[in-house]
Amino acid sequence: MTENNDLCPCGSGKTYQACCEPLLSGERQAETAETLMRSRYTAYATRDSGYLLATWHEPTKPECLDLQGIQQPEWVSLDVLNISGGRAQDDEGRVEFVAHYRMDGARGQLHEKSRFQRIDGRWYYVDGEKP
Repeated sequence: MTENNDLCPCGSGKTYQACCEPLLSGERQAETAETLMRSRYTAYATRDSGYLLATWHEPTKPECLDLQGIQQPEWVSLDVLNISGGRAQDDEGRVEFVAHYRMDGARGQLHEKSRFQRIDGRWYYVDGEKP
C-alpha cells in the first residue's frame, strides 16, 4: 500500500500525496494525457480498479476489472518514452511508455503506445497498441 509521503509509483519523483493520490481519490482531474497515463499506472500498482474503469473511454472499457482476485504483476517502474499531443489545450494525445514488472520471480515489461481523448474537459484512456 502506498503511503502519502512515499514517492509516487508513477516515477514523477514527487510524493504520492502531491502527485497521483489526488487523482485517484477524485479530488482533482488529470490535466494532460501523460498525467492520466501516470495516474493509471499508479492505479494498476495500487490495484485501484475503480479509478481505472472511471478513466477508461466508454466504448473500449471492459465491463469489469478484477485486480484483487487474480495474480497480478508487481509494477516496479515506469519509463515515459514519447508524448504526442495530450496537453491541456488538446483533445487527443498519445503516450508511449514501458512499464516494468516482476511476476513469479521473473522480470518483464509492457511497452505500449496509449491513446487518450479529452471529453467535456476530462481525459480518458481509449486504447493502446504494442509498437
